[in-house]
Amino acid sequence: MRGLHPRHVLRRPLRPQAHANDPECGQRPVPALSHHGSQRVVLLQTATLLGVLLLGYGYFWLLVPDPEGRLQQLGLFCSVFTISMYLSPLADLAKVIQTKSTQCLSYPLTIATLLTSASWCLYGFQLRDPYIMVSNFPGIVTSFIRFWLFWKYPQEQDRNYRLLQT
Repeated sequence: MRGLHPRHVLRRPLRPQAHANDPECGQRPVPALSHHGSQRVVLLQTATLLGVLLLGYGYFWLLVPDPEGRLQQLGLFCSVFTISMYLSPLADLAKVIQTKSTQCLSYPLTIATLLTSASWCLYGFQLRDPYIMVSNFPGIVTSFIRFWLFWKYPQEQDRNYRLLQT
């Protein structure tokens, strides 16, 4: 199985006359496939978020005995996460304005965010549930901000491709 480990599989000779014993002409990892460091960061972030979720679960079920209080705190907890989800695309706002390009923004995702958050706001309004309305309202606002950015900085077509003649 040792031969199947990425450290051994992802090696290729630099040129046909390369020798494995010669350090100058030896084998080196393929640069495009050497990304294990970024995988470790993503795994650590995922484990941290899972830990926060488990701590929240333990807090709500073990330390808050009153069911009504538990429901109120859980609503607040979920609202904070929903608001942060809707505000996360604005992290690219400075990059969009600096480069005057909306290449890093997704237009279909913006439409989906607007439709989803507006639907949830209307549903929360019908139920008179502030946790649903307030937590989804930022999705509407951020969608309109992104629509404004798409209008101000329209996406350019990739110039590496020629238009097909019909």
